[in-house]
Amino acid sequence: MNSIILGIESTAHTAGVGIITSEGKILSNQRSMYIPEEGGIHPREAARHHSDIFPVLFDKAFKEANLKPSEISLVSYARGPGLGPCLRTGATAARAFAYSHEIPLIGVNHCVAHLEIGLLEGATDPVLLYLSGANTQVIAYASEKYRVFGETIDIGIGNGLDKFAREAGMGFPGGPKIEKLAKGPELLDLPYSVKGMDMAFSGLMTAAKSKLDSGHPIETVTYSLQENAFAMSCEVAERALAHTGKTELVLGGGVACNERLREMATIMTEERGVKCFIPSKDLCVDNGVMIGWLGYQMVNGDYKITEEDNRVHQKYRTDMVEVTWR
Repeated sequence: MNSIILGIESTAHTAGVGIITSEGKILSNQRSMYIPEEGGIHPREAARHHSDIFPVLFDKAFKEANLKPSEISLVSYARGPGLGPCLRTGATAARAFAYSHEIPLIGVNHCVAHLEIGLLEGATDPVLLYLSGANTQVIAYASEKYRVFGETIDIGIGNGLDKFAREAGMGFPGGPKIEKLAKGPELLDLPYSVKGMDMAFSGLMTAAKSKLDSGHPIETVTYSLQENAFAMSCEVAERALAHTGKTELVLGGGVACNERLREMATIMTEERGVKCFIPSKDLCVDNGVMIGWLGYQMVNGDYKITEEDNRVHQKYRTDMVEVTWR
């Protein structure tokens, strides 16, 4: 029987309501991003944005999908990791909807959702290069868990790009603005910080701002910044492919919308003789569809929902999830 799942995303700046069937057909993918007037994300203000916008997103999602609430089989929400006030707002919306319509409720891991939605592209057992604001990880399945084979040891790549953009007067979000400016052609000497299987980005961002302050053109600085950050990420992903012996790479996270990163990952995988799967940009960014899809995978894979699954978890690491559905 074809089930219909509602997914709710609220880990950081994006509120999302998605509806997807158990066959992987996306019926609606509604999103709204909180953009601060200045500075970075303030968790309470972002949560207030989510609280205000969720009724609108729910209404739009059900109208687009042409469904009634009674036709939903499962409600899935992002437990974490994320910003506490934002997570609690999404969880409250999920509980209110699920309990009022007597629908089963499950909380899922946001990072794992980025990997699982990539499987809709056709991958079966990939390495995930997950690059977003707060999260930068290289993830793969091994021994009944999704293992982190490499990650940032300071800041997430997306937060680093946003910080550079903010200090350069570009505003938020910074990643898309940097991508538009990054023309080169000169490659400046900037820190390339790969430490074993881990990466460090804060020194790279500081050095890039210093180059900008010393008079280098913004196009050259942003080009050099992107090239270094993405090369570091692809290097660790390639090393994870070699270590695990896996033959598929999936990109995920908001930074994976960047065309230069997509190009570099594609070149790397072609040279290795492995496949590269890149979801559409609306599935790379934070969204409710991926949350709903993971919830279905878990329930369909005999995952036993406990009371713990009904609580948000700000530091819910990828490798804390018991993967019973693989």
